[in-house]
Amino acid sequence: MAVAHVAERVALDTVVIGAGVVGLAVARALQLAGREVVLLESQPRFGMGASSRNSEVIHAGIYYPPGSLKALLCVRGKQLLYQYCRARGVPNRQLGKLIVATEACEEALLAQYERSAVANGVHDLTWRSPDEVRRLEPAVRGTVALHSPSSGIVDSHQFMQALADDFTAAGGHLVFGATVVEGALEDQGVFLAIDGDGARTEAVVRTVVNAAGIHAPDVARRLAGVDPDTIPTPRYAIGHYYALTGPSPFNRLVYPTAVKGGLGVHVTLDMGGGTRFGPDVRWIDAPDYTFDDSRKPAFVEAIRRYYPDLDPERLVPAYTGIRAKISGPDDPAADFRIDGPRDTGHPRLVNLFGIESPGLTASLAIAEQVVILLQQDQAAPLLRRAG
Repeated sequence: MAVAHVAERVALDTVVIGAGVVGLAVARALQLAGREVVLLESQPRFGMGASSRNSEVIHAGIYYPPGSLKALLCVRGKQLLYQYCRARGVPNRQLGKLIVATEACEEALLAQYERSAVANGVHDLTWRSPDEVRRLEPAVRGTVALHSPSSGIVDSHQFMQALADDFTAAGGHLVFGATVVEGALEDQGVFLAIDGDGARTEAVVRTVVNAAGIHAPDVARRLAGVDPDTIPTPRYAIGHYYALTGPSPFNRLVYPTAVKGGLGVHVTLDMGGGTRFGPDVRWIDAPDYTFDDSRKPAFVEAIRRYYPDLDPERLVPAYTGIRAKISGPDDPAADFRIDGPRDTGHPRLVNLFGIESPGLTASLAIAEQVVILLQQDQAAPLLRRAG
C-alpha cells in the first residue's frame, strides 16, 4: 500500500517510522505478530543512516552496566541474531575479539569489563598473556588481553535485506521518500501527516512506533500531545572510519580499552576480509557526515598503541557514522530508552530514543520488547492516558 500516493485521510493499523535496522526488525516483528504494518522511510533506501555506517560488530554484552537495557538486549539480541543469520543465510562470522591493555594501568579496566560481563550473563571471557596475544594476533602488542569468543561480525546490509524481505513477504508495506511532518495524539489513535512524492497523506493510525534513530526526538516533537519534558535532547557524536589497504594482519576483532563516548578506535573486519579502524568520537552540533581527514594523525597514534607496525600510508578514508546519543560529552552514558504507552501517555505510541551501539546486535531483541509492550496494552482503549 503506497500511502504516500493517497490524497484523502486514511486509517492505518500500525506505522513504524524509520527503516534502519531497528525499524526493520520492529516492523517485521509486528507484522509477524498479526498487525498490518506500514514502514515509512524518508530516504530512498533502507538503512542509510547509522545502520550502514557502523562497525558491523556482533557485540557480546561486555561493557554495559548490569541490568541496563543495553546489557539485557545486547545479550539476548546476540543470541537471536546468530540464530537468525543461520536460519536466513545472512553472512556472519563468530571470529572473536581481543580487548587489549597496552599499559599496566589499563588492566584494572579489563577486570572491570570481566565483572560486568559475568553480571550480564557472559561467562566465556578468558585472559590472555602477552605471549598468547602474539600467538593469536602476531601484529598486536599488549600487556594482557581479554578474549571474547562470542563476538563477531555480520553483513549489515544483507541482514537488513533479509528483514525487509521477511516483512514484505508477510504482507507489510515499505514506503520510501515518506516523511512525517506533523502529527497529534488523538482519541481515535495517532494522527500523522506524511509528505512523499510531492503529495501529503493524512492518516489516523492505531499504533505508531517511532524508530527514527538520530531523528527520533525530532519526530516525537512533531506529535502534538507528547509531553515535551519526556523527549530527550538529541546529541550527535560523529565517528570516522579508515580502511587499511592491502592484506589484513588481523584474524579477529581487536579493541583497546574504551574511551568516553565510545569503545575506542578498534580493528573490525568485514565479510570480505577487509580491515577498518574506527570510530573515533567528535561531538558536533547537527548531523553532518563530512569526513575530516585531519584526524588521521590521531588515528595513527591510537592504532599504534596496539599495532605498532602500522604504515600510515596504508590508511585511507572510508566513511563516517553518527551515534544516536541522548547524553552529552560530560554526562554518564545514557541507556536505551524504549518508551512504551505508560511513558508516552498514549496506549498506541512507542518512542525509541538513544538506540546507539549495541543497537545492531540488539535489534531483534528490541523488536521483541516492542511487541511485548504493545501486547501488554492491547486491551487498553484508544484514549490518551492522563498523567
